[in-house]
Amino acid sequence: MLDKIYSRSQLLSERAALRTMGKTLVFTNGVFDLLHVGHVRYLAAARGLGDALIVAINSDRTVRELKGSGRPIVNELERAEVLAALRQVTYVHVFDDVSPRTLIAALLPDVLVKGGDYGLDEIHGREEVEAAGGKVVSLPFIEGVSTTAMIERMKK
Repeated sequence: MLDKIYSRSQLLSERAALRTMGKTLVFTNGVFDLLHVGHVRYLAAARGLGDALIVAINSDRTVRELKGSGRPIVNELERAEVLAALRQVTYVHVFDDVSPRTLIAALLPDVLVKGGDYGLDEIHGREEVEAAGGKVVSLPFIEGVSTTAMIERMKK
């Protein structure tokens, strides 16, 4: 599993190799704090859009910045390992920026995917991917399934 967790430079090398082989690279990102069925369905759908799937996750520092001091529940290395254990996931990367735009611009995936809770105009990296000839996909959001909802249920 840990062999699926890549540094930025390793991802860039893999991207070049995939391009040479004519393979389609799909990219998604997020916190993926407490993995739930919505995540699993989302990642399966994302993987179905190409030959390889990169899941980039926010570092613990950026999760705190985005979600508040009580998050993440699970640290970045454990979140990465859990995601790497999923067969749909080809590569996992921990990034330390609030936005994945710089990483996306460097990789230029063929398909950029986010959940349906994001409008196309809200997806970071959309402009770069589309300018390079790639496509941006917003997958359907699964109502009632979220990490925040899980945390709230646990508190009760």
